[in-house]
Amino acid sequence: MTEAAYLATIHEENGVFGVSFPDFPGCATTASDMRSAIERGAQALALHVEGMIEDGEALPEPRSAERLRADEPEWMDGAILALIGVEVPGKAARVNISLDEGLLARIDKAAAHAGQTRSGFLASAARERIKGMG
Repeated sequence: MTEAAYLATIHEENGVFGVSFPDFPGCATTASDMRSAIERGAQALALHVEGMIEDGEALPEPRSAERLRADEPEWMDGAILALIGVEVPGKAARVNISLDEGLLARIDKAAAHAGQTRSGFLASAARERIKGMG
């Protein structure tokens, strides 16, 4: 995995912080405080990037604040800027693992419920477990 960082614009209105990513139209979230806005923005960006990669879409090159200001000044009006990092998955590698049949059935059921593939579900679970260790 490699890491990339994208600019988020954060706008506050009536105590609600809206987070959006000019390089990723449609990627947005809200929060009730700045810390949560950054955390939820990182989660939204990670999910958006994961979806793009699963769909075979290319990720945009991150723009600098100067370039964003020149390209789309309306994004900057009253905005707080935050640089949010995201892990960009590398090429998928096929692996062979052994699991208890009952556990595998529960994984498949949970993955289907979450709208994920088995591989995607296991990768997400592993990321969460690893993140909790660091």
